[in-house]
Amino acid sequence: MSGSTSSTDVAGNDFAQLRIDLAAAFRLCVEFGWSESVGNHFSAAVSADGKRFLMNPKWRHFGSIRASDLLLLDADDPTVMNGPAAPDASAWTIHGTLHRECPAVRVLLHCHPPYATALSTLRDPSMKPIDNNTARFFGALGIDLGFGGIADEAEEGTRLAQSLGKNKTLIMGNHGVTCTGETVAEAFEDLYFFEKAAKTLILAYSTGQALNILSDEVAQKTAEGWHAYKGMAFAHFDYLKSKLDQTDASYRE
Repeated sequence: MSGSTSSTDVAGNDFAQLRIDLAAAFRLCVEFGWSESVGNHFSAAVSADGKRFLMNPKWRHFGSIRASDLLLLDADDPTVMNGPAAPDASAWTIHGTLHRECPAVRVLLHCHPPYATALSTLRDPSMKPIDNNTARFFGALGIDLGFGGIADEAEEGTRLAQSLGKNKTLIMGNHGVTCTGETVAEAFEDLYFFEKAAKTLILAYSTGQALNILSDEVAQKTAEGWHAYKGMAFAHFDYLKSKLDQTDASYRE
């Protein structure tokens, strides 16, 4: 299941850094209280076609993930499921399919943060634009309402890929959220802001009062306004990694 960087399009220092950044994302997920026992998975494509990707081994707690632990998998090679540390069936279904069918998606972060998951359980789980953070996702959010249990069947992965489409973030109805990005930092920033946005929306719903929803025009303007702040993701992620380095830098190993 593992392989050398010579067979990938991400090589050398970039490949090593990708491993480190993805490992950091696992550790940070724990810090923010978004981890789920030893389940859920993050992945990052290393080939241009997206089919070769890094992912965490089966049932390894996010708090223990190191860069060297990450498996190098091939979405076209189902025999990887025979290995002792093979990912579980749901991980292979979701990440393998999305990387294979959506090559533009470089990083996939799927987890069950409390507010994002609560939002996903509503009859209408859409992210209503009611402030800057909720409007961040306006026009770039896919929604899948086809939940049928543990996502371990091939058609489930295909449906999720279709639901994601050209969007960056996918609400998985009755399940959780998947955030994507060109880099780990950008995907993690969207995960961070999606959970904050979901919290705001859930709290607003809890008042029982009518929401003051932004017009489509204002919501779109706000979403586009976020583009100028793209650099926030890298500054934030670098800061978060520096905090990890102070407490436990083993994720870099």
